[in-house]
Amino acid sequence: MQIIYGTGNDAKITYMQRALRDIPCEIIGLKDAANARGIVIPEVKEAGRTPLENARLKAEGYFQIFKCPVFSCDSGLYLWNHASGDMLPESLQPGIHVRGGGEVRLSDEELIQHYTALVKEYGLVRGRYKNAICLIWDEQCREESMEEDLWGESFLFTGVPHKKRVSGFPLDSISLDIETHSYFYDLEDSAQDDIVSEDGFVRFFRNFMEKYQIL
Repeated sequence: MQIIYGTGNDAKITYMQRALRDIPCEIIGLKDAANARGIVIPEVKEAGRTPLENARLKAEGYFQIFKCPVFSCDSGLYLWNHASGDMLPESLQPGIHVRGGGEVRLSDEELIQHYTALVKEYGLVRGRYKNAICLIWDEQCREESMEEDLWGESFLFTGVPHKKRVSGFPLDSISLDIETHSYFYDLEDSAQDDIVSEDGFVRFFRNFMEKYQIL
């Protein structure tokens, strides 16, 4: 059984395929799903105010197109001054607009420049992603969540980028483990998985399948 992950971001698809490797389903992305059906996917507007609203809008939009199991995720990023513990000013909080709001959408390199500039101004900046998911199996079976077990662990932004870059995940190159101050890319894979809370997504899918007696 295939489940379509409503994103065109290859790095996010690879992450979710790894996270859900023990779930008896094949995770495919939008491009593969569209190519297999010979269709062009229209843009689904992310007009929500929260990660959960955006995840829901995308899942509903893609389900109407494909009429088969589909899920979408969204995230909001929230920032604190690590030294003082105070949240950064509201005007600097990315929330759901990690790449910029309105018509502005920053490239990977522009994102790195923006967040390293914050570090230069405030010192080490602590961040946390609040993640949401909406899964629609059919017209009757659907579930969504923004529970804390889906959120990432707190981490730090540094002003000195790591030499490694992964397209689609630019901020990982300036992210540090909050305990060791090691770059994400210098951690063991298992430690990286703990930071991004794979277990929460696995639990969500297992609970969904048990609830609706799927597979």
